[in-house]
Amino acid sequence: MSELRTISRHAGTVLVGQLAVMSFGVADTLIAGRYSPHALAVLSLASSIYISIYVALNGMLQALLPVWAELHGANRPLDIGRSVRQALYIASGAAALGMAGLLFPDPWLSWTQVPPELWPDVRAYLRVLAVALVPSLLFRMYSTLNQSLGYPRLVTWLQAGALLVKIPLSVVLTFGIGDQAGMGVVGCAWATLAVNTLMMLTGLWLLKTQDIYRPYQLWRWPEKAQWPVIRHFLRMGVPAGLSIMVEVTSFTLMALFIARLGSVASASHQIAASLAAVLYMVPLALGIASSARTGYWLGAGDARRARQAAGMGIGLAIGAAISCASLLLLLSDSIAQAFTNDPLVAQAAVVWLGWVALYHLADAVQAVCAYLLRCYRITIAPLLIYAAFLWGLGLYGGYLWAYDHSTLNGLINWTSRPSVDAFWISSSLALAAVSLMFAALVWRVSRIAKSEHSNP
Repeated sequence: MSELRTISRHAGTVLVGQLAVMSFGVADTLIAGRYSPHALAVLSLASSIYISIYVALNGMLQALLPVWAELHGANRPLDIGRSVRQALYIASGAAALGMAGLLFPDPWLSWTQVPPELWPDVRAYLRVLAVALVPSLLFRMYSTLNQSLGYPRLVTWLQAGALLVKIPLSVVLTFGIGDQAGMGVVGCAWATLAVNTLMMLTGLWLLKTQDIYRPYQLWRWPEKAQWPVIRHFLRMGVPAGLSIMVEVTSFTLMALFIARLGSVASASHQIAASLAAVLYMVPLALGIASSARTGYWLGAGDARRARQAAGMGIGLAIGAAISCASLLLLLSDSIAQAFTNDPLVAQAAVVWLGWVALYHLADAVQAVCAYLLRCYRITIAPLLIYAAFLWGLGLYGGYLWAYDHSTLNGLINWTSRPSVDAFWISSSLALAAVSLMFAALVWRVSRIAKSEHSNP
């Protein structure tokens, strides 16, 4: 099977599963939007806080993908099993930190000046998601292991099957059924907890019963914490997790800053943000697939084929991004009307979706490159670039443009723009700069690795 076909097939399988998971959030957005604008605003804020915390912890575990892929390429199955058991210590610490952040969200809400009337519902939503975080992180470990070994189909089946449970459960818990009153938007959180637990338990059952996992002897009693191994994981995982946190918070914190513009702005932004997140699943899948193959070939000692796999991943991401952005522009009116029955929210969302299309073009390249750089153990430089451009130029630049024109006028003659698109424009420019730098880094480090392999 050719490398292009292998990456495409792997990415396609991962994409189906990731879209199923993203459909959880899209479905909740649709349900909350039909329930009330207030519910949609609460969902937007609570989801932004949850995602900001979850993705950083998720990134720590996802960073183990190239480690396990290299062990797979080097044909060291028992070492993979030991590595997975050591990673459980990382997962335990991550879960404890994440739950603390979700149970006490008031500093986030106060810092971003979220309207006080939204605080009680946001707190209630996040309390449920704090419990849901534990099974979610454990399932992420299962998912990362499968992706590193080239077995993404089992994960995809679980994620797609969970969607069939999640949607009706969210509807029933939110709106109620028969004489049983619904819980409002918090019902979506309870449905998330139930589905995450179901996926985790099914994943554990598969690890125990399926023959494909037997060579790795995963079910041995966990060894004592091996600090050199854990420190190696943390050197990979912490910068990777922080990088993803910066990337995602530069996106999700937009919702918290936009909240002060009112319910219409917040609700319309949530529609645009949901579509941006769905589109992101395509380069995410390509990043996972191409990094799994790049890591595999590096582990097998073939840096030339590793570089080819990296180049194919970037090329596929560019082509897919152009297609997705064009489709979004063509269907923006229909998409906005499907998400809400409020004409003001729909009208505003159509405008923001146009910016989402441009945002995605830049987002796709950097997403794939970020995964590839981890294969070459490049983690600090992406973190610094993300912080400077996504938090600096993107998020803070959008904030100044929207709310603090006096600061900008001290530097340049600028007119304030208290609107949602101030954030989308500044973030798009920041992502474009990040994409160029990341692509240059991938080209350089893969070239050096190939040269070193050719001339030992």
